[in-house]
Amino acid sequence: MTTKLYNPFVDFHFDNKTCFLTGESLTHDGQQIPVFPRWMMESFDLGDKPFKMLDESFSTYDKLVLPCSDAVATLISALDDQMEEAAKIGYDAVKELDQQRLFQWVGRILYGVVFNEIQAGIRQAFLSGESMNFSQALVQKFRNLHAMLQSLTVPMIFEHKNPFSIAVFPVNNPDNTFVYRDEINTLIFSLRMNDFALIATVQDNGTHAIYHEEALAVQQDQVLHPIQFEEICARYFYSAYLFNRLPEYTYMEVGEQVFVEPMPLNDWTLKPIFDNWQVKTFGQVLENFWKPWGFTLFEIIKNPEEPMSYLKDAEGNFNTDITLPL
Repeated sequence: MTTKLYNPFVDFHFDNKTCFLTGESLTHDGQQIPVFPRWMMESFDLGDKPFKMLDESFSTYDKLVLPCSDAVATLISALDDQMEEAAKIGYDAVKELDQQRLFQWVGRILYGVVFNEIQAGIRQAFLSGESMNFSQALVQKFRNLHAMLQSLTVPMIFEHKNPFSIAVFPVNNPDNTFVYRDEINTLIFSLRMNDFALIATVQDNGTHAIYHEEALAVQQDQVLHPIQFEEICARYFYSAYLFNRLPEYTYMEVGEQVFVEPMPLNDWTLKPIFDNWQVKTFGQVLENFWKPWGFTLFEIIKNPEEPMSYLKDAEGNFNTDITLPL
């Protein structure tokens, strides 16, 4: 890893006296930022709402914070302001945002959740008297996410292709909609609010956009019913689980810039990049995403050859005839 980038995973340095992004020592306890942007928490009254952690315990949105230097806080505040302005305008403005800026905004939230989960794990290990047991594969993913997030403070160029995929969709959401999901083991993130939704796969080198090319082509330029977006979202979350590579990146320092190059995903095993799609397992994922509409697994996979879909009609075209509530 290049010396220009801070790496807290060398010695698992996750205290509240060190800036999460740069490793700079902080001078007082108040130097922190919320994981979820303040404007978002205020807009949807999220502050004291429960946030479920991996160990099944609950925190609240406003208790999830990141220790942060004043300089980094200023950069993130500008990023939040940019996203807030775009979100108020709506889908068209969000879609036009620079992909790297979108990644930085998503990455700050996703890494913020990771940071708080790691802190909780360290506390739990200390109380139990056991050593911290952490998957090296996850450490590699989190380290890369953290390194790339430093594009906020270090001039960084992603060579050849972006390491991430971010798709933005127009959605006919009811008023005051806020639906957030993440899966930190697979580094996938989704958010549905206002008149848009987005899905980010943080370390896939763009492969999910190719994998879901058919579904994305069907909905192109169409405003989605929420159940249609949730179907696409379920597809992405399931395929993130099927993704069987551990992406690697080289970081090269040239002057003031850091060049990030993804290593090829194809390897000597010649295995497909995604494991086999299982209809029943996908049906279970979709059942969870479709909970607001009450569909059961039995209904979804009644015909295993053609599982239920609201994205396409019987002819395979985009479904415009949906009478379900939003």
